[in-house]
Amino acid sequence: MRHSSHAPHREPGGTLPRHAARSGACPRAYTPQRGRTPLPQPAFLPTTAREMRDLGWDRLDVLLVSGDAYVDHPTFAMALLGRWLVAHGFRTGIVAQPRWDAPHQVDDVARMGRPRLFTGISAGSLDSMLAHYTAFRKKRHDDAFTPGGQAGARPNRAAIVYANLARQAFPGLPVVLGGIEASLRRISHYDFWTDALRRPILMDAKADLLVWGMGERALLDAACALDAAVETVGADAYDAALLPPLAEIFDGIPGTARMGRMAEWDAAPTDDDNRNENGQSDGSQDGPEQDSPGTLPLMRLPSHAAIAEDPRLLMRATLLLERHVHRGDARAIQPVDDTPTSRAVLLAPPAPPLSPDEMDALYALPFARRAHPSHREPVPAEEMIRTSITTHRGCGGGCSFCSLALHQGRRIASRSRDSVLDEARRLNDMERFNGSVSDVGGPSANMWQARCTLDPARCRRASCMHPRVCPGFAVDQSEAVDLLRAVRATPGVRHVRVASGVRFDLALRDAEALRAYTMEFTGGQLKVAPEHICDGVLDLMRKPGLAVFERFLTAFADHSTAAGKEQYVVPYLLSAFPGCTDDDMRTLARWLAARGWSPKQVQCFIPTPGTVATAMFFAGIDPAGNPVPVARTDAARLRQHRILIPDFGLSPAAGGRAPGGPGNRPGGKPGGRPNERPGGHDRHDRQERGSDAGRDRRGHGQKPDGRSGRPDGPDNDARNANRHDARNDKRNEGRNEGRNEGRNAPRPDSRPGSRPGSRPGSHSDRRGGKGGGGRSR
Repeated sequence: MRHSSHAPHREPGGTLPRHAARSGACPRAYTPQRGRTPLPQPAFLPTTAREMRDLGWDRLDVLLVSGDAYVDHPTFAMALLGRWLVAHGFRTGIVAQPRWDAPHQVDDVARMGRPRLFTGISAGSLDSMLAHYTAFRKKRHDDAFTPGGQAGARPNRAAIVYANLARQAFPGLPVVLGGIEASLRRISHYDFWTDALRRPILMDAKADLLVWGMGERALLDAACALDAAVETVGADAYDAALLPPLAEIFDGIPGTARMGRMAEWDAAPTDDDNRNENGQSDGSQDGPEQDSPGTLPLMRLPSHAAIAEDPRLLMRATLLLERHVHRGDARAIQPVDDTPTSRAVLLAPPAPPLSPDEMDALYALPFARRAHPSHREPVPAEEMIRTSITTHRGCGGGCSFCSLALHQGRRIASRSRDSVLDEARRLNDMERFNGSVSDVGGPSANMWQARCTLDPARCRRASCMHPRVCPGFAVDQSEAVDLLRAVRATPGVRHVRVASGVRFDLALRDAEALRAYTMEFTGGQLKVAPEHICDGVLDLMRKPGLAVFERFLTAFADHSTAAGKEQYVVPYLLSAFPGCTDDDMRTLARWLAARGWSPKQVQCFIPTPGTVATAMFFAGIDPAGNPVPVARTDAARLRQHRILIPDFGLSPAAGGRAPGGPGNRPGGKPGGRPNERPGGHDRHDRQERGSDAGRDRRGHGQKPDGRSGRPDGPDNDARNANRHDARNDKRNEGRNEGRNEGRNAPRPDSRPGSRPGSRPGSHSDRRGGKGGGGRSR
């Protein structure tokens, strides 16, 4: 039975009535406008046939498969999405970290039977390759999203492996991809772990639909569309023989992509590239051809074949994809090749951000806020985020190395004040709650309720913060401070922190807010992300200049002194970023030494799929097309890293420090110091970090059969860094010549059944965190 009731009155834009904004009452009940009759929320979503029967369900409507353990907390995507579907009437179960090795390769996926509608697939909160390998391709020894922290519980390229398992377990059933791994690989992308251009993931996973970005709207739309099609023909479940083609059922759902043919979207290619930053025509070329009335603009990305031929086109594709996400009103298409009949990735416009009502309803669902009882060992990530509260999504920063702009978007979706305070009150019901709220924020704490006052369809800025904060980016940071104080005043709460950090250039625009963050909500350390201090490098990163950071440090130190506190800034720093030279790293080292700072952890850039910085690394150009220096070899990459950490990668016998040893104790002057970065969820862009890999211009493309230009074996990952530019095509799997100390020759594309588990290379690239690189939908 479909739901037909109407929602209560809302203010324009879906917000709560103004008179309720500061009431402190629980948020009003949410009435779904689509889907089926809402179902009662279980204590945990079912993970076995017995748990499903205990709920009175004879079968599932949707099965979600995840590379993470099942922690029933709103920060874990599968718990959030599963409960969201249940709230809209769809019986949803979860299979967490299924076995993929023979002879049990489909047993876990099939244990609750064939779902009525589809199987949803996610690699988990991290790209599975990043979850397995460090910036120097050494195998990690732990995984924060797995019980006991054990590494290897998910396969490499988990989205592809799990999609294959779903097709084997349920032949003919639709497969829907989602999560950070699929989202950032939705078009052609450079793959650091094979040093090659890879095809859009839909082509390798053979999935029917890809949900990109934050998935609540798109996943629910897909479920509703398929459910309506099934009911229309009177079928009991999805039956391809009775239903229209899936391309017709799923076509045009915002926030999705699918494979199709160029002719399906027969509109003029209007990539809109002839507008300037203010949205006006710059006269450099004729205006784009207009689509027929009533149709959406179509942005055409360079084909996969063209990018394989000319790596510089990856930069254009990436910039257009950023534009597609931000403008919000256009479709996009990427052909496989340049023939008129080519297959293509068809990308619908992005899903609109959730309204405050929807955000409130989502986070008001009765999450258990703990791991499923079937997990016998603790899940490290659960402890890291169990007392955190998410206030908003999205980030206006648009940093070139960060996936947030491409995944969550630059427009901010915020919860209401009442919703946040209600969650703070509910923390008292948790076991072992000691009154400390570890984090209240989002990708950064000081963008809650920020909004764009301009027209995104006409905006040509790549960042709301760079080269300076956009006048159209409106945010009242005093409201965020007031919220933090209200959370702290909640009965049972004693301490409140902003562990997600603050955007320091934005904080400088409100002296009182910065004073409050420093004096009231910093627990000795405040995380900020200067990344570097050389303005040329910072400009490529889309970060504020050194002068802005130094102003912030001065203000932070003054406020800390006024509060009588010894407090420190914990700055995140990057080495080997595209455009950064050895001289730039030496300049950074001298600046740190002048302040008495001795960094113990520095992140080495990893070119992860989808970001502008990765396109810079792959093509060797900046967004304007100008050549930039790139540390391509391991030797160059390690050299830059060791300018800041001279003993990095060395054994204790060779003068290195053991992780966590006395030499790693934080040090420096009050007012700011590089410090050991906590592993886990404290960093929103850990997904985007790492090293730059050695490569030359060969092997960027793929063979006609879809295989990458070089094998995915140890030869590719253990190639001799010092001879990299002179390597030849005669090397093949099994040859590991001239390994340097930055490599451990893992096999990135290990077959299902193999479980990486050797000791990690370093603590310099711990991952996790809120936002694009960490917990994502």
